[in-house]
Amino acid sequence: MKVMISQPMRGKSEEQIRTEREELIKELEAQGHEVVDTIFDFGPEKNPVYYLAKSIETMADIDAVIFMQGWEQARGCKIEYKIALEYGKFIKII
Repeated sequence: MKVMISQPMRGKSEEQIRTEREELIKELEAQGHEVVDTIFDFGPEKNPVYYLAKSIETMADIDAVIFMQGWEQARGCKIEYKIALEYGKFIKII
């Protein structure tokens, strides 16, 4: 199964984000899943809508979305959840 991870990213560095998801990626890959990287072109010149748009674009080609802790308070994660739900993607909340 091709999956993406949705996690709160606001105010975090790329390194923090990658560290937070590292163990989950190992678990998913050990189960035979392909994890699509959704950390896009990290830089200060981009705004949150840019990242959300890239994430939504990625959702077109995945089977499942894994939502990490804290997703309920993250604006982008809540939008990703709604899209995943509306378009029949498998959803797992951890």
